[in-house]
Amino acid sequence: MIPTDRSHQATRLDAITGRYDPVLLLLTLALVGLGVVMVASSSIAIAEGLDVGPFYFLVRHVVFLVIGGGLAWALMRVELKLVEKYSHLLLAMCFVLLLMVFLPGIGHTVNGAQRWLNLGISKFQAVEAVKLMFIIWLASYLVRYRDEIAQQWMALIKPLAMAGIIVVLLLLQPDFGSAALMLAITGGMVWLGGARIRNLVIPALVALPLLALVAIAEPYRVRRLTSFRDPWADPFNDGFQLTQALIAIGRGEWFGVGLGGSVQKLFYLPEAHTDFIFSVTAEELGFVGSFGIIALFAAFTWRAFDIGFRAVNMRRHFAGFCAFGVGLWVSLQSFVSIGVNLGLLPTKGLTLPLISSGGSSVLTTCMAIGLLLRVSYELDRAERQVARLRSGDGLPEPGEASIDAAPPTQSPAALAPAVGPRGSRHRIEPKFGAVA
Repeated sequence: MIPTDRSHQATRLDAITGRYDPVLLLLTLALVGLGVVMVASSSIAIAEGLDVGPFYFLVRHVVFLVIGGGLAWALMRVELKLVEKYSHLLLAMCFVLLLMVFLPGIGHTVNGAQRWLNLGISKFQAVEAVKLMFIIWLASYLVRYRDEIAQQWMALIKPLAMAGIIVVLLLLQPDFGSAALMLAITGGMVWLGGARIRNLVIPALVALPLLALVAIAEPYRVRRLTSFRDPWADPFNDGFQLTQALIAIGRGEWFGVGLGGSVQKLFYLPEAHTDFIFSVTAEELGFVGSFGIIALFAAFTWRAFDIGFRAVNMRRHFAGFCAFGVGLWVSLQSFVSIGVNLGLLPTKGLTLPLISSGGSSVLTTCMAIGLLLRVSYELDRAERQVARLRSGDGLPEPGEASIDAAPPTQSPAALAPAVGPRGSRHRIEPKFGAVA
């Protein structure tokens, strides 16, 4: 059977592949490389003090990076339509994981907080996986109800209610920092999904006083707030962490004391290789090194949002919202972590993504970046298909639906999707089907 011109055109379009965003890859590798160096520098004294060998935390960090890289590579090869298909299952897994930490024999308590799952060979912090899974579900929800989100206040109830349940479970652990982060990510994604500011005011007016009440309900949180305002009032007790962090940052001056030359990491600064690794970096690399880290995170955030906006303009809303979610997650968590080290925010116990030592955080952050790279791949593939159609090579015959692309006479953004039941829309990807 002789193939028709139409089959040739479809084959030509289908044969087009995308490429992963090179800028995003370089930024990720730069953060990973810097993290390996700083974990090695900041953890040697701690490891020797625990008598586990000087490079224990470095080896552990590299092992988790390798595993996380493998998981990211696997996720980079999964079509987003498949990820979206199982978004409801991922939401259910969020609640299952957060409830499992309270089960005897499975949940593990550290420093009075019941946040970890005992996996035998290692401990896993459940909320790290919940962040990624909830972002995927919320992106799917915003696609299915984006018309209602933009016009009706009632459409906000479900995502805010799901986020509220997760926050309650986190506060029971307790994990106030992650709870606040989840609320911020949810609010940011819903706003980027089209919700009006006025529709978000009422939930915000309810949530903020409740969080304030929770913050002052526990004496240790009150002490954190008071010591944050003036850590030098009690530098050997409640203000100890922050004063040591500020001393480390001050010693760094412009160019630092040199890699490996930090004094504060020698048992003065608690959690020097995790929560306060930025302070050690500032001490050893100075203002220049600190500014470099902030610039890398700023560039990463810009790239994630750029990919997200381009995807939305191509009518690939699920991909775009996933990019927004990952960008908000990494940027907000790095902002809080750096802010805590600089004394701008109360201590929250959040790691610096890709730089701090921590298995759970490293694994899930790598997976989140793998998802973001997949978004960039499918976006680049769609842009190449559109360019091919506009050039006339592989132009579909009249009445034929193009594959993952728009006709050459129209821009992708000009293609208004059909309105389906309940006002939901059909996207331009015919392979994906309706999203009602």
